[in-house]
Amino acid sequence: MSTDLSTLRGLAHLARLEFDETREQQMLGDLNNILDFMEQLRGVDTTGVEPLVHLSQEINVLRDDEAHNTVSHAEGLRNAPRSDGDYFRVPKVLD
Repeated sequence: MSTDLSTLRGLAHLARLEFDETREQQMLGDLNNILDFMEQLRGVDTTGVEPLVHLSQEINVLRDDEAHNTVSHAEGLRNAPRSDGDYFRVPKVLD
């Protein structure tokens, strides 16, 4: 299976890509190489091969969610550029 320049230009338009003529020929060659490889894969006998759903047998291996304060309220305010009592002072963003 191979493709032509008009198909490449259509794909480039959809992907919002622009190529000069030299690069366009290179991309056409690369695209045809990819399609040729996919055609080879299509010929491989996969009977009896289970589809791969996950890369490993592990499911949702997550660490425990443990809440702890690393910076106290007072330390946070002490590191702030500006503070007002118990609050951070920030520039006004709404009118």
